[in-house]
Amino acid sequence: MQKQFVFFSGVAIMISIVLGAMGAHALKGILDEAQFNSFEVAVRYQGFLSMGVFIIALNADRFSFPLKRLLTAMFIGMLLFCVSIYLLITFKSLNLPTGIIGPITPIGGSITIVSWCVFLYRLIKN
Repeated sequence: MQKQFVFFSGVAIMISIVLGAMGAHALKGILDEAQFNSFEVAVRYQGFLSMGVFIIALNADRFSFPLKRLLTAMFIGMLLFCVSIYLLITFKSLNLPTGIIGPITPIGGSITIVSWCVFLYRLIKN
């Protein structure tokens, strides 16, 4: 079992629950509709992707291929994707420039997609 991934993905799941509750109760009146929808997407993806890492890490001994790099990529991709959305929303709400943050979101999404594709390929290959 990859204990560090179980721990950190568990923390990320917990944070997504906290952020989801905060968004539903505190941010709905503060954010405009587009920002709120983006926030919900980030929270949802953070929960789903963290749960995926959590489940794979808990079952690491069942796989015949190394997982550390894949789980790292999955987790980093999730962080880049979701945190960049949270930052974009925060910066827009504060009327701060978002230029450098915008490109991070698709990079994080791409890392996530590629890492899951590699995982599925290795799963089928073995």
